[in-house]
Amino acid sequence: MTRLEDRQSLVRDIEQACGAGARLAPACAVVGIDARTAQRWKTGDGLSHSDHRVDAVRPEPSHALSEAERARIIEVANEPRFADMPPARIVPMLADEGISLASESSFHRVLRAHGQMHRRGRAQPPRKSGPPRTHIVTGPGQVWCWGRDIPAIAGAGTMVLPLPDPRPV
Repeated sequence: MTRLEDRQSLVRDIEQACGAGARLAPACAVVGIDARTAQRWKTGDGLSHSDHRVDAVRPEPSHALSEAERARIIEVANEPRFADMPPARIVPMLADEGISLASESSFHRVLRAHGQMHRRGRAQPPRKSGPPRTHIVTGPGQVWCWGRDIPAIAGAGTMVLPLPDPRPV
């Protein structure tokens, strides 16, 4: 979407370039729009009105969950037996009992809207792993290996010098 002020400025610059002898398509290509877009802006009300998609009235869908249904989802999700479970486990358990409140994605949407989708239960948030603390090679001859694991350790372009395996076979 191009703002109304930007449209007016671009069309003014294109008209100025065309007035100086440039053709429409190359002038539009310089500012990054298609020539057809500039023509549509000029002929329609594109230079007097902004994009109507932003302020369009969007009615609520007829199949949207009511406030009572949303409250029931929150109530069920906060029951002690479901308090530590994600919707992926709550919905099938309710289905086994013959209860159908909403789909799994609706559970996700309602719980997220109420700020309850943060790692339900005892699950810990993932931790960032740091760089390796051992076996960091900064020069030749710093890491030696022996025995049976040589093909698994050696990568492409790596030279591994096998040493005799001290373990009994």
